[in-house]
Amino acid sequence: MKVLSLALLCLALSAGTSRANDCWIASAHPLATKAGCDVLREGGNAFDAAVAVTAALGVVEPYSSGIGGGGFYLLRRAADGKQIFLDAREMAPAASSETIYLDESGDAVASRSREGALAAGIPGIPAAIDHLSTHYGQLSLSRSLAPAIELANDGFPIDPRYVRAVGWVKNRLSKFPGSRRIFLNNGAAFEVGDRLIQPELSRTLTVLARDGAVGFYGGRVAETIVASIVSAGGNWTMDDLSSYRVIERNPISFSFMGATITTAPLPSSGGLVMAQTLNILQSLDYFDQPKDVQPHLVIEAMRRGYNDRARFMGDPDFSEVPVEQLLSREYAERRAKNLSMTQATPSDELPSVFDLSIDGEETTHFSIVDKWGNKVAATLSINGPFGSGMVAGETGILLNNHMDDFSIGIGKGNSYKLVGNRINGIEPHKRPLSSMSPTILETPRGTLVFGTPGGSRIISMVLLGLLHYVGSDESDGQSVVSIPRFHHQYLPDRVQVE
Repeated sequence: MKVLSLALLCLALSAGTSRANDCWIASAHPLATKAGCDVLREGGNAFDAAVAVTAALGVVEPYSSGIGGGGFYLLRRAADGKQIFLDAREMAPAASSETIYLDESGDAVASRSREGALAAGIPGIPAAIDHLSTHYGQLSLSRSLAPAIELANDGFPIDPRYVRAVGWVKNRLSKFPGSRRIFLNNGAAFEVGDRLIQPELSRTLTVLARDGAVGFYGGRVAETIVASIVSAGGNWTMDDLSSYRVIERNPISFSFMGATITTAPLPSSGGLVMAQTLNILQSLDYFDQPKDVQPHLVIEAMRRGYNDRARFMGDPDFSEVPVEQLLSREYAERRAKNLSMTQATPSDELPSVFDLSIDGEETTHFSIVDKWGNKVAATLSINGPFGSGMVAGETGILLNNHMDDFSIGIGKGNSYKLVGNRINGIEPHKRPLSSMSPTILETPRGTLVFGTPGGSRIISMVLLGLLHYVGSDESDGQSVVSIPRFHHQYLPDRVQVE
């Protein structure tokens, strides 16, 4: 059986895919892939390599991920077949409330949830890499973090992606002294080939390597983070940091046309939206339909899946979500009853986000398979390019802006135009709904370990890759990442086409 390990981006395959000692790694940056390969060569397993790749990506792709953000890890341990979904999603501070981003008239002020100290949730990545190393790895945390520490301290050549990302948010970065000092060149943008050096981040990673998660969520690093956030108008406390925990959840697993799909559960909406979309397509005999009709059916199935995302989905520790019904084929068949084979269904004819009746990045990804058969699919994020734009004090930690993933004003879109209701409303210590969807697809002819960045389009890109691999005996890793993408997310009622 063939095993494909890929990040679902052509760029990831061309720039950051490697095979080392019968181990496969795909990430979005060659230096991060090399960090993982180095750890594997020294006797580490896929979980040690995941620590190395996570930390290295946070150094070389600060616009996409980092220890100031969060993510999800889908793990499969070869020794006993155990499957784990490691939830390292950010958490709302205790002082959060539904009105924190609203003005006196009750209207959402977008900048409050997207930049600066108020935009950041409590990060989960430091706890995740400690957990991975302690519970599943074979090497010490300090060994697995060594490549990232070296990259931060010695620097690396800036590439066109970095320059392009800075161009999008240069004004935001310029507002914060730490960000301006690190990510800009005396206030101007770096050029391709310039060297980015992050000694403050290197020192913070060194503390994390020595002390584990306690070195981030307590002590001097935590005190520095909290002081800088409070001074900038934020609301974090030391208790917010010390109370953070990663959560091991059971992944969602379902079948589609003879394939077994293992993917992300809540608080990621990816698994439920994909399951419902694929169940609808299976009820319509998707692969037997004419080729020119298939994209229409996918769009209509996506429309219904994202509609239920807005209606029902949020942090499962705070809300009752009808997971079993959303996963059922019977429910998918009911949702498909008003689906026309020739015409689009206007989204305003679907149930409203206020109707709870069931009856009717910037982000990065990497995938690893080691010589023992352990597998990791991980999707990590700080949300928008360079997250909140704010570096916490002199820690070198760039903070996320994932508070914007909550429903900011009920029924109103976030930065990705996704809508929601109070199920995904802001509450203390709650985790915002996500689209990140690390996935393992198993078929009789091969296994795919994959995922992608892309905000609200993550689910549709993974879905299209999955359909392509299942539906064609000719498909391989390159063809999966190369297919044209299209996307519909219920609201706004429009199709995006690559």
